[in-house]
Amino acid sequence: MNKLAVVTGGTRGIGAAISQDLKAKGYRVIANYHTNHEAAQNFAAQHDVVVQSWDVSDAKACQDHMQQIQKEHGPTEILVHNAGITRDGFLHKMPVYNWQAVIQTNLNSCFHMAQAVLESMRENNFGRIVLISSVNALKGQRGQTNYCAAKAGIIGFAKALALESALKNITVNVVAPGYVDTEMVQAISQPILEKIIQQIPKGRLAQANEIAHAVGFLVSDAAAYITGETLNVNGGLYLS
Repeated sequence: MNKLAVVTGGTRGIGAAISQDLKAKGYRVIANYHTNHEAAQNFAAQHDVVVQSWDVSDAKACQDHMQQIQKEHGPTEILVHNAGITRDGFLHKMPVYNWQAVIQTNLNSCFHMAQAVLESMRENNFGRIVLISSVNALKGQRGQTNYCAAKAGIIGFAKALALESALKNITVNVVAPGYVDTEMVQAISQPILEKIIQQIPKGRLAQANEIAHAVGFLVSDAAAYITGETLNVNGGLYLS
């Protein structure tokens, strides 16, 4: 049976591209989403992908849904954790709930989701975990202390988990996209977006499928000896 992949935030933007790419490569795909039920159902019908709704910031919801997925579909062999939010603002004006919401949804959720799949991965001596970070985790960004902290934390989390999991044939890697042509980026005002693009050596935004291809490589057998790494897909905007 083809491997089962769970993609969080998997029905829109980068996550949707990842779900579609993995499906096209022959994986069985379950795409998580949170609140936009109509869009998720349309995505499921259009791309023949199973969709399920739960809040990745809720530890119990993650455990419950992953257990149910295992009962109905078998063990999750691939986890792509893409779900995330932004609550931008300068730190001196940032409400504490905006800090907490981003840390909970973007970083704590890595713990929730990884812990929910690790037991079966360790039992089966196989697993591929890919966490989606951001170029801003590496270079910083004004007005995003919460987002940058969470996305940088993902990189440290992945390195530690990679060391813990290597002997169980579980790889843990990060993809750090630059600015991608999604609804979130298109919501940026045009003058600011033009300035961002001017700073990108490639001279354009990434396409979501370019991020998906990077994920597809890291979960493939070709990347079996790669773990604890961060793959930057940012058009040269930041060179680590």
